[in-house]
Amino acid sequence: SPGTLLLLLLSLPDMSAEKIAPKATDAASDAASQRKTLMPFIVISISYLLFTMTDGGVRMIVLLHAYNQGFTAMEVAIMFTLYELAGVVTNIAAGMLGDRWGIRWTLNAGLSLQIAGLGMLFGWDTSWDKLSAIVFVTLAQMLCGIAKDLTKLGGKTVTKLVTPDAQQTRLFKLVSLLTGWKNALKGVGYFMGAALLDSHPLYGYYIALAVMVGLVLLAFPWALFGLDKNLGTAKKKPAKLRQILLNPNYNLNMLSLARCFLFGSRDLWFEVPLPFFLRDSVHGLGLPRSVVGAFLAAYIILYGMMQSYTPQLVIGPLGQTPPNKFVAMVWAFMLVPITIGIGAATTFSPAFLERDVNGMLGALIGGIVVFALVFAVNSSVHSYLVVRYAAGDKVATDVGFYYMANAMGRLIGTLTSGALYSYAAPNPTLGFAACMWASSCFCFVSGAVVYFAKDDAAGFVCGPLRCGLAEEGKADRGAGS
Repeated sequence: SPGTLLLLLLSLPDMSAEKIAPKATDAASDAASQRKTLMPFIVISISYLLFTMTDGGVRMIVLLHAYNQGFTAMEVAIMFTLYELAGVVTNIAAGMLGDRWGIRWTLNAGLSLQIAGLGMLFGWDTSWDKLSAIVFVTLAQMLCGIAKDLTKLGGKTVTKLVTPDAQQTRLFKLVSLLTGWKNALKGVGYFMGAALLDSHPLYGYYIALAVMVGLVLLAFPWALFGLDKNLGTAKKKPAKLRQILLNPNYNLNMLSLARCFLFGSRDLWFEVPLPFFLRDSVHGLGLPRSVVGAFLAAYIILYGMMQSYTPQLVIGPLGQTPPNKFVAMVWAFMLVPITIGIGAATTFSPAFLERDVNGMLGALIGGIVVFALVFAVNSSVHSYLVVRYAAGDKVATDVGFYYMANAMGRLIGTLTSGALYSYAAPNPTLGFAACMWASSCFCFVSGAVVYFAKDDAAGFVCGPLRCGLAEEGKADRGAGS
């Protein structure tokens, strides 16, 4: 695919005339070395991207199937509680396991647990009472949550392992591209899950789950046979749990806390309230399941594609490559007026107060598209900064700690969104507005927290505007770009 080709090109080292070896044997040796370096990246990328489609698909399958069974937003949020909570625990455990046993082990364990979780969902009986169904689905989602974070560890750490420390701009592009394609394919999974549910009136749910299982099985051969068992293991003694939780990496701690609020801000309205509002035929838009899936998929794909090309389209032209804490802070603050605007429109606009479906749809599309584009830049910058701040000899542990904070933010956002949407207002429209107001607060806190990272040398650059740019910072920026 074009994405894979770009990933390969970005990973290749500079081959200027001065560096080309004069002897054919040296050239052959260099080519073999390049292939050996690239192979783990290719294998993990394929497995990770296939898995990601199932991660998006199963979320849509569970959410829309539960909506059809009459579950409330809060009840569905509870179903995803262990999925997100598992991420908090698993990211720490995955980092420790990756340090000890390597990325191949964590990747294959993740794929196996995804099949177990999907297999468990086949047993969801619609005749059960609500409590039994919530407990059962929550446990199945817990397995899927563990699987996601075990698998994600490989996708996030391999970019650091195959990129020299001196090539920070190339690392930024590589991380952005892989993360962007991951989210784009997750969007495809969202659409597939919703569309497959409508493929048959009686068996659509089972057909959708079967397709997801098939995609995971496609990823297995690559993960089983294409990786060295020592890839990603720590060169020094692996960290203990206490060392991870009390991480001495100050910049990573600040970035992790900012990430918690950043992704909490999105899940405060996206994961549960938005699909419920789109489906609601009394106060919301009353859209069919397949259209809701397409709407959410379009957001994820747009977000993913923007992530992929953030270095070329946004950060590069603004002179912010490679980005630092000031770039992360400013882009987080840019989300605040967007979420305030959507919240104000939902609260005060005649289109929402009088349920003008076309007006509501136009306002939501406009606001959410702008949010997706700016949020994608934020996510791309964060994804780069975590691999930059991570210690090279224990990258799996540091990345795991960071994504633990990510999962904590999503957990807080998901649970809070269910409560706000269900109970904070007299109707779902104002409940959705409450979610957007809360989101704006989270965006502000995310930007404020990252400011305290110790990453000041390059100052802030935005086109011709330069603030606090030290001479050595200029030199570093010029060398890296």
